[in-house]
Amino acid sequence: MEKIVRGIHHFQTSQFEAHSELFKNLSAGQSPDTLMITCSDSRIALSLILQIQPGELFVLRNAGNIIPPFGAGRGGEGATIEFAIKALGVSHVVVMGHSHCGAMKGLLHPEDLSEMPLIRDWLEHASATREVLKECYSDLDGQDLLNASIKENVLVQLDNMRTYPVVAAKLAKGELTLHGWIYEIESGSILAFDPDMARFAPLTPQKFPAAIASRYANDIRIGVSNGGSTAGSVTSQELSGD
Repeated sequence: MEKIVRGIHHFQTSQFEAHSELFKNLSAGQSPDTLMITCSDSRIALSLILQIQPGELFVLRNAGNIIPPFGAGRGGEGATIEFAIKALGVSHVVVMGHSHCGAMKGLLHPEDLSEMPLIRDWLEHASATREVLKECYSDLDGQDLLNASIKENVLVQLDNMRTYPVVAAKLAKGELTLHGWIYEIESGSILAFDPDMARFAPLTPQKFPAAIASRYANDIRIGVSNGGSTAGSVTSQELSGD
């Protein structure tokens, strides 16, 4: 806590003054273009990873970057999504999982959560991820199974996103784009899901894929290696329709 307090003091005496005009403008409102849904894990420092300024990103964080399906309860996740789209007018939503996710370890081993009933109940919103793993990845175990769970969970949560009327309407009008990402803590890399190849591939400034309505889930398994694969992706011009 002492380190945090010292950090506050440094911000107030140094950083705030250096960015005083920015904070003055932000006091009048915010207009982020993107809603980022990611895990509560302390190793995910968004401002560092994404190199963003205050006001550029609207953020929703919880254990496992989970989005309960519409109608599963009137929780903060749905309210945040609704506010981001309706009030702020974001045009992109990113669901970002990460390597070594403790929530996914709990999903794979619910017997370890006997003393954490709230977490066990929360992870039921990712029960579809567990079923996908049983049906499609029964030959995997250990780290390979964990890697698969992290990636499949991102896609399951994107599916859950589409159950929200406000999301479905904006997707139908072409006013919203959904993205599925994985942050690799050990390498600093971000992998993005490419629906054309059904793979997570390294994200680059030149090409970045967008998740689309089809899940390609019939007989195609998501790549489970840490490095993903070199898959095709769409350009920023194609995403914008130019």
